[in-house]
Amino acid sequence: MANNIIDNIEDDELEGSEELEIPEILPLLPIRDIVIFPYMIMPLFVGREGSVIAVDESLAKDRLIFLTAQKDVAVDAPGSKDLFSVGTIGMIMRMLKLPDGRIKILVQGLAKGAIKKYVQEKPSFMVKIEKIQENPLAEVSLEVEAIMRNVKEQLERISSLGKIISPEIMMILDSITEPGRLADLVASNLGLKVDASQKILEERNPVKRLKQVGEYLSKELEVLTMQVKIQSQAKEEMNKTQREYYLREQLRAIKNELGDTDDHAEEIEDLRASIMEQKMPEEIEAEALKQLKRFESMHPESSESSMLRTYIDWLVEVPWSVSTKDKLNIKKAKLILNEDHYDLEKIKERILEYLAVRKLNKDMKGPILCFAGPPGVGKTSLGKSIARALGRKFIRVSLGGMRDEAEIRGHRRTYVGALPGRIIQGLKNAGSNNPVFMLDEIDKLGSDFRGDPSSALLEVLDPEQNNMFSDHYLNLPFDLSNVMFITTANATHTIPPPLRDRMEVLSLSGYTPEEKVKIARMYLLPKQLKENGISEKNMQISDKALLKVISQYTLEAGLRNLERTIASICRKVARGIAEGNKKRRVISESSIHKFLGAPKILPEDEQEENEVGVATGLAWTESGGDILHIEASIMEGKGSLQLTGQLGDVMKESAQAALSFTRSYLSGKIEKGYFAKHDIHVHVPAGAIPKDGPSAGISIATAIISAITKKPIIKDVAMTGEITLSGRVLPIGGLKEKSLAAHRSNMKTVIIPEKNQKDLEDVPKQVRAKLNYVFVKSGKEVLDVALLDEKEKKKAKSKKPKEGKRKVEAVR
Repeated sequence: MANNIIDNIEDDELEGSEELEIPEILPLLPIRDIVIFPYMIMPLFVGREGSVIAVDESLAKDRLIFLTAQKDVAVDAPGSKDLFSVGTIGMIMRMLKLPDGRIKILVQGLAKGAIKKYVQEKPSFMVKIEKIQENPLAEVSLEVEAIMRNVKEQLERISSLGKIISPEIMMILDSITEPGRLADLVASNLGLKVDASQKILEERNPVKRLKQVGEYLSKELEVLTMQVKIQSQAKEEMNKTQREYYLREQLRAIKNELGDTDDHAEEIEDLRASIMEQKMPEEIEAEALKQLKRFESMHPESSESSMLRTYIDWLVEVPWSVSTKDKLNIKKAKLILNEDHYDLEKIKERILEYLAVRKLNKDMKGPILCFAGPPGVGKTSLGKSIARALGRKFIRVSLGGMRDEAEIRGHRRTYVGALPGRIIQGLKNAGSNNPVFMLDEIDKLGSDFRGDPSSALLEVLDPEQNNMFSDHYLNLPFDLSNVMFITTANATHTIPPPLRDRMEVLSLSGYTPEEKVKIARMYLLPKQLKENGISEKNMQISDKALLKVISQYTLEAGLRNLERTIASICRKVARGIAEGNKKRRVISESSIHKFLGAPKILPEDEQEENEVGVATGLAWTESGGDILHIEASIMEGKGSLQLTGQLGDVMKESAQAALSFTRSYLSGKIEKGYFAKHDIHVHVPAGAIPKDGPSAGISIATAIISAITKKPIIKDVAMTGEITLSGRVLPIGGLKEKSLAAHRSNMKTVIIPEKNQKDLEDVPKQVRAKLNYVFVKSGKEVLDVALLDEKEKKKAKSKKPKEGKRKVEAVR
């Protein structure tokens, strides 16, 4: 049902309505979207089956019907709970059947009524009603007269502001003297929502009802006033813009007559010349000229014109066809790589292989390399050296913490402040389409509701796809196949597998102390001497002093702390020179503490002796290798195992497996029921640092067995390997990093799984020469090497395990 027009009638047209006898039971017609007031004529469309039956029953009797609104317009088959209890008694004045089966009726409101009882709900509503009598005021007070005048004036003002109100209504206003009837008349013509109209209908006090109508009129008047103000401002702004445009066109015509230069035309010609000079691909050039033509037809001061100008500038500045010529002299490239970096032979060899193939095949695609290793080992600086060796530009973009996909692909031009992604920006800054492009910290990419940057990088780092890379801002294909992409990461397990699959991973492990001394002597020391304004004439530092700095002040996998410490020494020497002490400073092993204070890291043999229940394990971390001192303690209890030190789930499972192996291994060697009477506590110190991984299995088992049997563990024996319930020792990863950690910590013997023997090739020769590797298959072999009998305690420092000696000799 919907209303078509709203009309009201004169009082004298309804003189007999109040005297009309109204039956107690009437058919009910639910109305969806309007409230019918008394003295109101309204056309209604009736289509629901129950409503049609109610109309027919009304027409068959006295044409009277009860009209009430639905609480929820969306309900198609309302029940008694879905209807308001107060409505209007109406009369059907006319009825017309439509071709689509609906009925159009013209109803007239007679009086208010309230539902006392639902007599029938199916197939149509029949209700028992009570007519609401409204007594007219005996005398209209000054206050009521003032309210009535205010309502009439407000309605006239609303009409003048554009609200469509029938002229007949405005004529009737002056003749109405009853506040209740005036309220109903105005409310029926305001177009209020159903809830607001129903609230007015249900109010029985005519003065209160009129006040409610006055409040709605005031609100409507404020809205219309604001609307007129906004329209006026918009019209003024539009007129101002049109006037300015007209004046500018006049000014341009005057300048042309005087022979003055047209800046906009000159700008267009400059852009056209720049496009032609860039030697863009045919498709790109056609798009650039098309956008330039659009820009030429726009007004220079419009906002879209400035956005289009920025886009054309980007098309001109991106190096579509500009590239640098590669230096393919392999011997010279090798000299440059050796000059900038010490060791790193595998990576240098890979770069020289690329140069060799590039020399033979000019059309080869750029490789996608990933340098993985702990911080400070030279991943980023190695990328700069590769660019220098190739004669290419170098660009670096940090991906750490990046969460927005648009940082890679760019923003679409529909957004305000849109720009291309970091890939296109980097190429623009490089000025060539074949730079060495370093994507730093690729293992620290994030993702959120703005997208997944790692997924966007799949296209960038795929040689089969990146020849048609499309940035959202440019919306044109760019060939990235000539770019040499190098990524860096501290750990590869956090890189999504599809992305890791597209890269050739080259591992950079930490350096040995001897390598660090050479690097410090060749690179770090000369650099810091120069940066601090001093030379070798002012300061000399011995290799032993550097070795002490490395082992007791900067125990790390990389070189950053070592460089900071050398810089600290240089600053102190520079200060002495600035204060007048120009004597050459010779820094030895014994005098290094005067510059750096007390050692920060104590050597392991100064910290520990051969102890019961304390095993030294080896661990891999993102910062390189490290050692773990695993402690086990036995106490009387109920046979529980307690694990502390922030151990991860995998490490906890390794501890459970180690305990099961221990119980099996010691079965028959200790008293029966021992484990049921004793608690075992395993702790890994540095409790604030989370630890996880399976390779601590043999270390935990050794510590527990040592604590039970009271046999000490040799202090300079380190071990790594996963243990099974049957005692088999399984292989591990990261042997090179773990070996370097053992070497830094002055370990003498390293116990590793036998299947890791092949990985010793990755361990530097000088480290292999100083460590005694013992290859084991079972937990029993581990215990034979690591544990000391009471009789052997005095000989432990000078004697190495026989098995380890035999096997390491074979490796060497």
